[in-house]
Amino acid sequence: MIELVLATRNQGKFKELTSLIALRQPGIILHSLNGFKYIDVEEDYTTFHENAYKKATTILKQIKLPCLADDSGLEVDALFGKPGVQSARFAGPKVNDLENRTKLLDELKPVPLEKRTARFRCALVLSFPDGKNFSAEGVLEGQILTEPRGCQGFGYDSLFFVPSLGKTLAEILQEEKNQLSHRAKAFEELFRKLHVSLKI
Repeated sequence: MIELVLATRNQGKFKELTSLIALRQPGIILHSLNGFKYIDVEEDYTTFHENAYKKATTILKQIKLPCLADDSGLEVDALFGKPGVQSARFAGPKVNDLENRTKLLDELKPVPLEKRTARFRCALVLSFPDGKNFSAEGVLEGQILTEPRGCQGFGYDSLFFVPSLGKTLAEILQEEKNQLSHRAKAFEELFRKLHVSLKI
C-alpha cells in the first residue's frame, strides 16, 4: 500500500490524476494538498520534467509523504513550441482557461488548419522520502482548430482535435480520455517502472 500526495491545485488536473490512479492502481491512497501546510513551488524551469521534479521533491520535503507531481502543456509547431511550460499562464499570470484559449486562437489566426499541428506533453515525477524518484513522459499528437468544440475536459481540450478520433478532447468522456491522453500514456510508463522497482 502506498500513500501519495498529488502536487497540484488545478482541479481539472486533480480529477484526471485521481481517476487515472484509480483505474491503474486502485490500492493507492490519495491525498490532495488541501489540509497540508506548504509553500507554493514556483515553476521556473524551461522543461516539463524539470518543473515536475522541482514540485515533487520540494513538496515532499515539506509534507513528508511520497509526492506525485505533473507538469504538462500544449506545444504548437507554428508557434515554435509555445505555449509550452507557460500553457497555464499563456495570456498572463492570473488568467482563466478561456483567456488562454482566446490568446492561442488570436496568435494562430494567419495559420491554415493543415499547419496547426500540435501536441500535449505530460511529465510525471514521483518522489519518495528514501530518495527514490520515478519519472515518465507521455505525448498526444493533434491539431488546433479554429474554434472550440465540446464541453468536457479543461484547458485547451476544446481546441485540441485528435485525428484518430475525429473529435476534440472536449468531445469525449473522461473514461475515453483516460485511455489515450498524454497524461494516461505517462501514467502507463510510470506504473510500469513502479511495478518493476517496488513490485507493487
